[in-house]
Amino acid sequence: MAKSNPDDELVFLPLGGSNEIGMNFNLYGFGPPHARKWIVVDLGVTFGDQTTPGVEIILPDPEFIEAHAHDILGIVLTHAHEDHIGAVAWLWPRLRAPLYATPFTAFLLREKLREKDLVEEAEITEVPLSGRFSIGPFDLELITLTHSIPEPNGLAIRTPLGTILHTGDWKIDPDPVLGSVTDVAAIERLGDEGVLAMVCDSTNVFVDGEAGSEADVRTALGGLIGGLTGKVAVACFASNVARMHSVIKAAEAAGRKVCLVGRSMIRMAAAARSVGLFDDVGEFVTEAHANQFPENRILYLCTGSQGEPRAALSRIADGTHPHVKLGAGGACVFSSRVIPGNEVPIRNLQNRLADRGVRLYTERDHPGIHVSGHPCRDELARMYSWARPEIAVPTHGERRHLLEHAAFAKDLQVPQTIAPRNGDMVRLAPGRAEIIDEVPAGRLYVDAGVVTPENGDALRERRHAAFNGVLTVAVVLDGRGKIVSGPQVRALGLPADADYPMDEVLDDLAGEAETAMKRLSGDDRELDHVIEQTLSRVVKKASQRIWGRRPMVETTVLRV
Repeated sequence: MAKSNPDDELVFLPLGGSNEIGMNFNLYGFGPPHARKWIVVDLGVTFGDQTTPGVEIILPDPEFIEAHAHDILGIVLTHAHEDHIGAVAWLWPRLRAPLYATPFTAFLLREKLREKDLVEEAEITEVPLSGRFSIGPFDLELITLTHSIPEPNGLAIRTPLGTILHTGDWKIDPDPVLGSVTDVAAIERLGDEGVLAMVCDSTNVFVDGEAGSEADVRTALGGLIGGLTGKVAVACFASNVARMHSVIKAAEAAGRKVCLVGRSMIRMAAAARSVGLFDDVGEFVTEAHANQFPENRILYLCTGSQGEPRAALSRIADGTHPHVKLGAGGACVFSSRVIPGNEVPIRNLQNRLADRGVRLYTERDHPGIHVSGHPCRDELARMYSWARPEIAVPTHGERRHLLEHAAFAKDLQVPQTIAPRNGDMVRLAPGRAEIIDEVPAGRLYVDAGVVTPENGDALRERRHAAFNGVLTVAVVLDGRGKIVSGPQVRALGLPADADYPMDEVLDDLAGEAETAMKRLSGDDRELDHVIEQTLSRVVKKASQRIWGRRPMVETTVLRV
């Protein structure tokens, strides 16, 4: 390994995933401040909610590192969850750095890049499990961990100023069903060698004990599915290939064929077959042929466990799926957790299924049918005992998670702790760990397939309209500015009642607009923008009086 120079620094910079769960985007820089070389670890997305109407995908803003794109040596992906690789296809054209991933992750990455016509452009290096490779001053080694997706990896990042263990997402599963167990020996070797800093998952820091094993879930699902009659649907995260495998084996043991419903399920199954994880399962039944089987001889493995409106299970619940019907006598098993923020859509989905006569089974009434993929406190303590870092850097958590993780690490006798926010540049070496800079760390929205700024006009107007409604005002004038027709006022998203019906409200608004028009001087009537401003001001003021709101007002002036 190259020696360091006196002005070299080793820095960690999260641009996503610190102070939030999801949208992981982490940078490590090495060299003097004016000439740092960077590696990116993960480049993921998060998802929209009720505060981002019309926006389903949210990306980290790469503004800072895009300005240094020529200094990015590589983008290294720890595993294939959307919050770790989902932004690559969107943002790679801005960074254009080589990509490094293990075979399963690389398969899914190519699919995403192919959708953007980038698969021939982007350079992807497949790294074998437990592989080791160098990128400039960074010597990287993959550490096999367990999680809720195949091939999860920690990264040992060796530099001339010290070694970092970047855990990615992990848990300690003694029997993960698919894949290898955690490589404890490799982590202990790192600890013996000396770990400067551990950048570690904080998701379950408030949960005592351990997350639990996929082997126990397999047993619980086998017992549950084996006892069900009629049509059965199972919803789980498509990325949890071990869970998919357990459901498939339970179905086969019960004499059922399996039909994959949803693009993500089909894509994940293809990725699993590509690396040999599904060599022992039978062929799947297509949606179009599933109805040819008796009801007690078919199982539908579906996407949509979080109530996503366009996912397969939501369409089944609405009765709009073209092939899959589920009703009285059928059952739906939710082998998944409720992600915070999704409580309402999941509850609505389950109510729609129940209204169709479907019997529901969830982790609330059958706790054994799901376990988390993230470490609880006992597992965190074991990881710290193996790695023995000098510095604890919590990541992958909201603010309260990061601060609790830092406090927990102190209790475990870690000498230094630091809990950065997105955009905080942390110098790990030389000297004590400290925040030395703050850089832009915003978000970008994917709105109708277009990447837009977080505070773009379209979403701001949409939010305003969603909460305040919309009024349109149209007036037709002759060449001298006299009213030929209108003003005509229409409303969207505004209430009325029996005592003051909408027709009367709009007539009153039109009357006030006409009065304001008549007050304009002859010169002002020649200027369309003055007329538009006048109509907008008057209608907004009247709306405030009527509704206590200031709706969006669109005005149109036509000349004849």
